[in-house]
Amino acid sequence: VQLQASGGGLVRAGDSLTLSCVASGNTFSTYNVAWFRQTPGKERDAVAVSTAGGRKNFADFAKGRFTISRDNAKNTLYLQMNNLSSDDTGVYYCQGLGARGQGTLVTVSS
Repeated sequence: VQLQASGGGLVRAGDSLTLSCVASGNTFSTYNVAWFRQTPGKERDAVAVSTAGGRKNFADFAKGRFTISRDNAKNTLYLQMNNLSSDDTGVYYCQGLGARGQGTLVTVSS
C-alpha cells in the first residue's frame, strides 16, 4: 500500500487545519490507519488511530483538539486539528499496513 499525506501548512496559534491521507489499493476499509508526527527534537509520536472496526484512539495531547475520521469510499484518512499551538509543529505522517507515507509539514507560529 502507498500512502500520501497532504494539507499541511503555516498557521497561527489557535488556528485549525485538516490533514488528508490517501491510500492506494482497494482494501483501505479492512485495516487500521494512524497519524504520527515528528516534532523538532522529539521522538516520533502517535497522534491518533482509526481502526477498521470504527474505533478511534488519541494521544493525550490530541484529546479534545484533534479528530480522526476516514472515508473508506475515497480511501482517505483525515485529521482535523483545532486550537493548534507551536508544540504541534512537525511533520505529520499516516501509516497503515506497515507502510508509512510521505509526511506533510505543519508549522504553527506563536
